[in-house]
Amino acid sequence: MFSSKSDEWGTPQDFFNELDKEFNFNLDPCADAKNAKCTTYFTKEIDGLKQDWQGCTVFCNPPYGRVIKDWVRKCYEESLKPNTTVVMLIPARTDTTYFHDYIYHNAKEIRFIRGRLKFGDSKNAAPFPSMVVIFK
Repeated sequence: MFSSKSDEWGTPQDFFNELDKEFNFNLDPCADAKNAKCTTYFTKEIDGLKQDWQGCTVFCNPPYGRVIKDWVRKCYEESLKPNTTVVMLIPARTDTTYFHDYIYHNAKEIRFIRGRLKFGDSKNAAPFPSMVVIFK
């Protein structure tokens, strides 16, 4: 779970449920059949980066590897479309280019998570802080 073998960090269900109460999500663009948080979801094969999200309320917990910058850019760009809200769960890496290029000046809201989340079925907390980014 905490090795570099995977860049996927399964969203804690209770954490998602609280956000879902607030936003009522209908699209998960970074999922598979086992971990999808919404009825409508895109797998790696479908590639959410290439899909149109317009009109959706999106929950995005992207892969946390090098492609995270592509997902942050996509989330920002999709949020500019009519009737589209995007909520991201990502590591709180405020020193990154993508944070300054897309999040800092463009997010409607940034919520820093107090403490560390326990992703998936892990008993241990993540080795990094997390944040929720809301684009609208």
